[in-house]
Amino acid sequence: MYKEFFGLEDTPFTLTPDPRFIVFTPSYNEVLASLYYGLENAKGLIVLTGEVGTGKTTALRWILRRLDSSVLAAYVFNPRLSIDEFYHHVTQMLGIKDWDNKSELLSEMGRVLEDRHRRGLRTVLIIDEAHELSDYVLEEIRLLMNFESDNAKHLQIVLTGQPELRDKLNQPNLRQLKQRVALRCKMHSLPNVEEVERYITERLLIAGSEQPNVLTPGAIDFVFQCSEGIPRQINNICDNAMLSAYAAGDQIVGRQVIEEVADNLDMLPEQQEIVANAPEAEDVGTSRVLTPEAREELWNNQARTPAAKPKKAFKTETKEPSPKPSGTSRRIPFDDLDDEINLEIEEVGGFY
Repeated sequence: MYKEFFGLEDTPFTLTPDPRFIVFTPSYNEVLASLYYGLENAKGLIVLTGEVGTGKTTALRWILRRLDSSVLAAYVFNPRLSIDEFYHHVTQMLGIKDWDNKSELLSEMGRVLEDRHRRGLRTVLIIDEAHELSDYVLEEIRLLMNFESDNAKHLQIVLTGQPELRDKLNQPNLRQLKQRVALRCKMHSLPNVEEVERYITERLLIAGSEQPNVLTPGAIDFVFQCSEGIPRQINNICDNAMLSAYAAGDQIVGRQVIEEVADNLDMLPEQQEIVANAPEAEDVGTSRVLTPEAREELWNNQARTPAAKPKKAFKTETKEPSPKPSGTSRRIPFDDLDDEINLEIEEVGGFY
């Protein structure tokens, strides 16, 4: 809807795992390099975990699109399958059709995998959302790892899932499968506002933007806070923010728009104090307001800091300046500062 308004050729912030929009941030590069290493060196069983929305499926699809023609890959995206359904799904993808029972299936699968390995061909089984797999199917996956020769695995398996997958693999009844895991990778959220800015800017460039600075620095900083660096949440916020800006006729998305969108999506950060209509905060790139605890700490630090020498206007002619208090300084409440400043000066005999 807003593509023409912002001069875009495509929608940059969709929620679908489109590998065209993959952004090679340092943290993402590390995961892709690990996956490539594991597949290239035939490590056998690889486990990739990450929080919801961090881009695991996008990474898998990017790899699938770039596999060599010598690699045959089976991709399972719905893990809620019985054992029979699981084998039926896998054999269809591997082109194995002539089998009537599990014994025939395993025999034919072993023959196909051995033949492909002998010809220098790779076979990869990728299972997404693997934390949803039943223990029975996971045990069958362990048995599939037995298709091997003396020095090589005939089948590469990649299990991808949420952090619950690690907990599942730590179950005592799955300890044999856990020991088969040759490589573990973890997909992290974007760790700082710099990577979030790069992520947003590059997606806009991929979408055809000639001026990718659509979001102000203050807006990007607040996107980072609300999304916690999770790419799917960044996409959701930015897509809705650009739609709101389009409806208002604004070609620049400011912090206030992000605040409104995040509020509508129930994604405002907890204990975040938002100052409405405060453009000066965005101009200097600030985005946080001091908490009461921070104000208390700031006051205590100021109270311990030596003050400046007194001005002549506050000196008295008949009374020597009183000595500097050795105890704790009297606290001046922030709200009553203007009313009590003159009284305090009289009581302490001037500034020190």
